[in-house]
Amino acid sequence: MAVDGDAATRRGWRRLLDASPIPPPGRLRTLSLATLANTVGSGLWLAGAALYLTRDVGLSPASVGAGLTVAGLVGLTASVPLGALADRRDPRTLRAALQVGQAAVAAAYLLVGSFPVFLAVAVLDALLTSGNLAVRAALVAAVAGPRGRVHAFATLRAVANLGIAVGAALAGIALAVDTHLAYQVLVVGNAATYLLSAALLLRLPAGPPARRDPAARPRRAGALRDGRFLAVSGASAVLTLHLTTLTLVVPLWTVTRAGAPPPVVSAVLLTNTVLTVLLAVRLSRGADTAAPAARKLRRAGLVLAAATPLYAVTAGLPTVAAVTLLLLATAVWTLGDLWHGAAAAGLAYDLAPPAALGAYQGADGLLAGLARAVGPALLTLLVLDGGVPGWLVLGALFAVVGLAAPALTRWALANRSVDEPAVAGDRPAAAV
Repeated sequence: MAVDGDAATRRGWRRLLDASPIPPPGRLRTLSLATLANTVGSGLWLAGAALYLTRDVGLSPASVGAGLTVAGLVGLTASVPLGALADRRDPRTLRAALQVGQAAVAAAYLLVGSFPVFLAVAVLDALLTSGNLAVRAALVAAVAGPRGRVHAFATLRAVANLGIAVGAALAGIALAVDTHLAYQVLVVGNAATYLLSAALLLRLPAGPPARRDPAARPRRAGALRDGRFLAVSGASAVLTLHLTTLTLVVPLWTVTRAGAPPPVVSAVLLTNTVLTVLLAVRLSRGADTAAPAARKLRRAGLVLAAATPLYAVTAGLPTVAAVTLLLLATAVWTLGDLWHGAAAAGLAYDLAPPAALGAYQGADGLLAGLARAVGPALLTLLVLDGGVPGWLVLGALFAVVGLAAPALTRWALANRSVDEPAVAGDRPAAAV
């Protein structure tokens, strides 16, 4: 009996480790540690930037918002060029160099004392950040290979959520102290995490650039001229609006329309964070190639659509019922969020030519960035001003885009050149 009990315990631990976002020793663990260091800094900055720039530097909230909007739009222009550079250079070394550059720019926020200086620093920050995301996608593909890259992406997302949560908690100390020195420590801490991340990245083996088959006929049209790829990525980008919905619209709806006390906002976001850490890796399974990834994108759209009426009906409910339904809606929303993340990665990788992964990830990131740029204004108008009908319209949009994903993917797969075969394990378009 004791032997059977020990075996059952070992099986239980194995199941727990299989579901854990922490990767086993190896290159993915090294990449995860680099991501953890980087995102602790992201959490520090995300939580403290607005107060630092307004309370300590003295900029107005309107100027900060306008500067970040301009910087974000300009920054998108670096996505494709730096992604393409990662196809020709070692993505590990390139990303480490970008991290060092980001450390210098992050430290430059200490020099901000006027709006022009803030705008210049913010633009440099956005350019490096946007380009770094495309290079990261190429690095993940190089580290994990065709069969492991979606799993690796999900692992890094779970780790990133942990890092941001830790960073935000640490930023709370600086915000509570609320002194010039405390804000300076916050800025320096963010810069230091970039350097630590770069050092960890350099522990990975140097990788060659993407191989180009000299017998293959290269595509004359680049990533930004591949209409079928852009159609699929555009559909995925529309679903990316769920990120802005959760971080901007839901908190404001929670307080103004659902009538819940402000601390409930933290509970809602914590629900998303915890579920992401626990489920991101598990829900990423089966999205390594385009056909199953398209089905997962369809599921994501339908699940996100199903959550919108749950959020909508919290308006006017008693507080306890509203809070309960907000948490339930967020749990459903997070499932759609995670299925979308896995599907988006699988499609962006598998529909890209093997020799141009970086450039195509840059194009995919560009469309997602545009969605994030227009999201705040669009969703504020649609949902916060539109109320319950606005939620239902948003849900219908998610459902339609999700349902269209398999057909768009079949169309994109049909355009594959015979000289650019799919990676091993692809399924035919008819399987979508």
